[in-house]
Amino acid sequence: MISSHNDFVPRPGIINKEGCLPDPLELVCIEVPKVFDQCLIKRCVRFCEGPDTKTTDEELRSHPLDNPKVFLGCHDFNIRLLAFDKLPIRGHSGHHKIIVHFIISFYADFLDNDGKECSVFYEVNRSETISKLYCPDSIAKIASSTIPYSKNLESEILKLELVAECLDGVFKRDCDGCDFLDITLGFHLIVKCELLVQLLIPAYGYCPIPNPCKESKPKNPCEEFNCSPAPKFYPDQKLRPLFPTDEDDFYDDFFDCGCEH
Repeated sequence: MISSHNDFVPRPGIINKEGCLPDPLELVCIEVPKVFDQCLIKRCVRFCEGPDTKTTDEELRSHPLDNPKVFLGCHDFNIRLLAFDKLPIRGHSGHHKIIVHFIISFYADFLDNDGKECSVFYEVNRSETISKLYCPDSIAKIASSTIPYSKNLESEILKLELVAECLDGVFKRDCDGCDFLDITLGFHLIVKCELLVQLLIPAYGYCPIPNPCKESKPKNPCEEFNCSPAPKFYPDQKLRPLFPTDEDDFYDDFFDCGCEH
């Protein structure tokens, strides 16, 4: 059953019932960055002296440390796009070879022999090459009367999205007796080519004024404890059923002996 406009309050949320929304009130034109093409780069990079490769980087070694003992992990990852080169591919209109230059920065924590927690800052300069990406040149040029010559209004956008983690951290000692922390860095990098475009979309008008913010009142810890349910005391059991539910399950269990072939 489709909701009527009188009963429907437009607001952001999950659409959990297909076909129950009323017809939109209008078609509106909005200006947004649209992704024309994107690809994912996955790297596992370790410290190694010399030129950077797909699996090594000499900037994954810290400066000399004072009596390090235990590696704790990494946090506060960030990425900064420095520049990119866009080389056209002959015979493929709109496709380019993209070379991106960026910096991944983060902090690594460790404990020294006195039990003091210390942090090391890393800045890793990287370059990645995408052999073919659909990244057409913008036809329109954009200017603004409010912010003249602003680079924020460029119609062509290259965007990087990063998810990274430190897979390992190992202390190494050189011939001079100096201690270093070598990091193994794993990251997923999405390279997006975007253009600023005008899109026509259905809309329900402006969003309504949201509800007032709720004030949190201090709770009585004993009352909150007494109202909470009792714990389960035992973890859930993850066992196979004694009897198969259908023929497929039967054959799966029959042939799955847990052996490696």
